[in-house]
Amino acid sequence: MAVYFFYGDEDYNIELELSNMSSKLNPDFKSMSYQVLDNPSYQDLITALRTPPMMFGDMLIVINAEDYFLSNKNFFDDKELEDIEDALKHNPETLDIVFVVRLPRNEGKKLDSRKKLYKILSKFNAREFPTFKTYKIAEISAWIKKLAKNKGLTVKDDTAQLLIEQIGNNLREFDVELDKLKLVAYPETVITPKMVGEICISNQDLFNLTELIMKNEKDKALLEFQRLLDKKHPLEILAAVQTMLRKWIILKLKSSSASPAELSKLTGQHEFVVKQSLEKLRHTSLRDLVKLKENLFEVEYKIKSAESVDMVSEVECAIIR
Repeated sequence: MAVYFFYGDEDYNIELELSNMSSKLNPDFKSMSYQVLDNPSYQDLITALRTPPMMFGDMLIVINAEDYFLSNKNFFDDKELEDIEDALKHNPETLDIVFVVRLPRNEGKKLDSRKKLYKILSKFNAREFPTFKTYKIAEISAWIKKLAKNKGLTVKDDTAQLLIEQIGNNLREFDVELDKLKLVAYPETVITPKMVGEICISNQDLFNLTELIMKNEKDKALLEFQRLLDKKHPLEILAAVQTMLRKWIILKLKSSSASPAELSKLTGQHEFVVKQSLEKLRHTSLRDLVKLKENLFEVEYKIKSAESVDMVSEVECAIIR
């Protein structure tokens, strides 16, 4: 079969590619034909690479190789690298081998192409999986449409645009929201902007809730929270608000020294959304944002650790305190 080298900071696209490859294995022998190794030692790696053909069909071995590239440790000497390259060149016909390096998202890190292991792996089926730039609307839109098609759905340009404005470039979130929209649309298969507005929490929804809390308009904030409960589970709302707060804190910290385009890259938001948020955050202090994030983190931890009796009440208490 073949050897592959997948790397990049868009781990979700890597996951989808691996999922597609594993789906082609014989389901009756999946537990034996699919193996994942995390930065194995030389001996374990060379053993895996020389795995003989099996009676139950094709095999897929995934080698998570982040430490090989991102740590300062020297994992293999020259002789071992020669053995690894030889094993890859003589890969068994029934075996797919995938080396995977997931890079930290939005940190701009690149693999060191000078490393001997990189030079070896790049000779095979090397493919980079970069995060979509938030300003490349057409690329993200095409990805959304393709994902929707795989789910038996149709997403047109205006709907894709609205999803991008609300979610940014978070591919995993697009997948989650499309699954929800599929249930709402049934038996229809076309996703409309109206459906997106009714089901997906937008940046504006999150801003409305947070802004009301900041203004100490607790009664209105509670009503807004109750409205969002029609769209999301309490923990989902908390997670979404926490994510948004993290982005806003970055905006407040970096707005004086970074351009909207740079802020877009740092936060994973569309540049249009960045400019909107900066305008709305003008009268909000960084200290208040940090304090609110700490309060919400406390209640989120309490819920997840099963210390909460009533999740909704816990969130409401975090909002009004």
